[in-house]
Amino acid sequence: MINAAHIILYSTNAEADRVFIRDVLGLAGVDAGDGWLVFKLPPAEIAVHPTDGLDKHEFYLMCDDIEKTITELTAKGITISEPISEQRWGRLISIKLPSGADLSIYQPRHPTAYDLEG
Repeated sequence: MINAAHIILYSTNAEADRVFIRDVLGLAGVDAGDGWLVFKLPPAEIAVHPTDGLDKHEFYLMCDDIEKTITELTAKGITISEPISEQRWGRLISIKLPSGADLSIYQPRHPTAYDLEG
């Protein structure tokens, strides 16, 4: 049935953000045609949270060690736009994409679905 997920990030500077994801974050990808890069993500999971407001969607990258990730990213010249914040569910930072948008990364404190065997 479902065999993958496709996530879309909207950007005011898509080309720069694509290059950043490929060259700085190091994600492999394919050209889907006319330079539209589609990147392979690490294992992923999806959660559904209740809301009383409008429906919205969020995207986070995950890591095993937030301090190590910060060190690796800043060595590549990446700006940390939001320093580590301690959440009950994990340790969270945001980095700045070339377009100026923030991209969140967190070290989970909860069991993760990608650890399931199968």
